[in-house]
Amino acid sequence: MAFAADPSKPQGASASSGLVVLGLETSCDETAAAVLRLREDGSAEVLADCVYSQIEEHTPFGGVVPEIAARAHVDALDALIRRALDEAQMGFADLDAVAATSGPGLVGGVMVGLMTAKAISLAADIPLIAVNHLEGHALSPRLTGACPFPYLLLLISGGHTQLLAVDDLTEMTRLGSTIDDAAGEAFDKTAKIMQLGYPGGPAMERAALSGDATRFDLPRPLTRSPNADFSFAGLKTAARRAWDALDNPDEQDRNDLAASVQAAIADCLADRSRKAMAMFIERHPDEAARRFVVAGGVAANKAVKSALEAACADFGFTLSAPPAKWCTDNAVMIALAGAERLKRGEISDLDAPARPRWPLDQRAAADDPASGAGRKGPKA
Repeated sequence: MAFAADPSKPQGASASSGLVVLGLETSCDETAAAVLRLREDGSAEVLADCVYSQIEEHTPFGGVVPEIAARAHVDALDALIRRALDEAQMGFADLDAVAATSGPGLVGGVMVGLMTAKAISLAADIPLIAVNHLEGHALSPRLTGACPFPYLLLLISGGHTQLLAVDDLTEMTRLGSTIDDAAGEAFDKTAKIMQLGYPGGPAMERAALSGDATRFDLPRPLTRSPNADFSFAGLKTAARRAWDALDNPDEQDRNDLAASVQAAIADCLADRSRKAMAMFIERHPDEAARRFVVAGGVAANKAVKSALEAACADFGFTLSAPPAKWCTDNAVMIALAGAERLKRGEISDLDAPARPRWPLDQRAAADDPASGAGRKGPKA
């Protein structure tokens, strides 16, 4: 990502109380606004955290409809911003900056939040920070305590599954990524096949609690691969075939298949993470650097977290994860990412683009024309 240094705000310069940032998140099916203070010691104080979930709008369709999501953001965002400022007992004049998701995501929704942030920036005469949504997830464990660089990140959400070496805020290197579906997609699409309801991930986890995870013999794709990449399309297909082979499946059949799919996904995530841990140790042999961070909506799944804890124990890594409420899409993590950028004196231009794709790995972004790299946007 490219940002311009703001000469009027040297690094770390702000009121003694720290930097106060309004964050906006509209990348998918949750509209969110938050106010966060980044203290001078690097700790974060959440002053307001407001989220409007669009589950009711999308449930009849069994998934997110982009046009409906964008319209819902338009309807909800202004009121959420007012509510967040009221909860923080602040006005626009009390803010040091406004940060908004600039991608990746459903571009119609991203535009709603980003354009609103640009309007606030102009009207209140405060800096704009266009935030990579994935960077928000990557930094989210720092919301509740110290999580110094470097660390190994597993980002698992509805649309993303990747492992990155996070050496600094601006230095993230991809060690592994999905070659087809994301883990969250495997949960959601399998839940839809079994008619478990929407959103699929939490529904799968609830069903799995009463299921037998050993009943269905499902594949663990790429677990013998020497790299750290993921693949979940084959697992999803195997689950569909197992479901279709059942004669008049009942609730126990659903629970057993849900448990089997969840176990397979957890095994794949843990196995690929072990590969990445070995790669990370080669980059950072110091044992003090062995920090493993998991973020994104799937990080809230207890079976997944248990499998990752076992992997961390094998390689001597400590495991960090944000609270469940900040694993899913939220504006608090966007405000934190914006505040971290602002602390370094980095702001964005008002022509920052909305991006459907925006890899965290800078080299990958340069190779992806859809990410917006090379387009006019934040200054280099």
